[in-house]
Amino acid sequence: MTSRRSLCGAIAGVAFAAAAAAVEPEAWPTRAMQVISPFTAGNANDTVARVVLDQVSRQLGQPFVIENKPGGGGTIGPAMVAKAAPDGYTILLHSSSLSSQVVLHRTLPYDPIRDFTPVVMFGIQPNVLVAAPSTGFKTVADLVAAAKARLGALTFASAGIGSASHMAGERLRLAAGINQHIPFRGAEGLAEVMAGRIDFYFVPIAPAVPVIADGKVVVLAVSTPRRAPALPNVPTIAEAGYPGAEYLFWGGLSVPPKTPRSIVNKLHDETQKALDMPIIQERLAKLGVLPQPMSVEQFERFVRDDLAATVKLAKDANIAPTN
Repeated sequence: MTSRRSLCGAIAGVAFAAAAAAVEPEAWPTRAMQVISPFTAGNANDTVARVVLDQVSRQLGQPFVIENKPGGGGTIGPAMVAKAAPDGYTILLHSSSLSSQVVLHRTLPYDPIRDFTPVVMFGIQPNVLVAAPSTGFKTVADLVAAAKARLGALTFASAGIGSASHMAGERLRLAAGINQHIPFRGAEGLAEVMAGRIDFYFVPIAPAVPVIADGKVVVLAVSTPRRAPALPNVPTIAEAGYPGAEYLFWGGLSVPPKTPRSIVNKLHDETQKALDMPIIQERLAKLGVLPQPMSVEQFERFVRDDLAATVKLAKDANIAPTN
């Protein structure tokens, strides 16, 4: 009888431990969550994350602490998350820039697919094709016609090799068979276009709207598959005749691999709940963000497809690793 009681007690203990282990992820979160941003503070993706996660923290009752870890060509932040414990308390502010790292670096301290579990997308941010007023361009067709008439004469700027503005420009260049890339850093490219020293530029929508309104640049198209609410009269690049030139800059959240699915699902559902709120949608619309709701599985496929498309673009555009 004693042996039987011991056995029953052991079984009960194992069952209790298993139940506790099963319940533990459901209690998440019980403390602050660290969000690693590979960007500088104030970056467009960083700003979007703060808007969304401020609401999600209220829903979950725990804060998100965003830590900016730029440097290493954008690899320091992701490397930290890839090596973090899969407990839901270290989260990566994920974006299309993670795909760009694959083509910009010969080796990476992480695998962009194996070492991250995509959770939720915030949305996509259009890049706006603008031209210097001095060019006289009114449409994308005008730009392409001028480029073909003066081979190699037109120039476009970007925020740097592998940046969203660079990739969007390369897509148009390949689709239309025009000009060369001249990289600039930060907002310098936009300043060069406004001054007329560079002919055109794919600029993020947030800084584009005010200079378009002031007539400092001419707006030709947006890079996304659908029009931007902030610029409803501006055609998409596909509507302008170049569907192959579409480019998506997106942002979202990922966690380390092997993070419990219950935590992944809860983070996804609570974030999507925030994204569906009219007040959050209004604030994101002012930042130029277009909603792109996806399930966890859809976002995982999207990230894989985006990486494959970026690798192909780099190959077609002869973009070589920088280190």
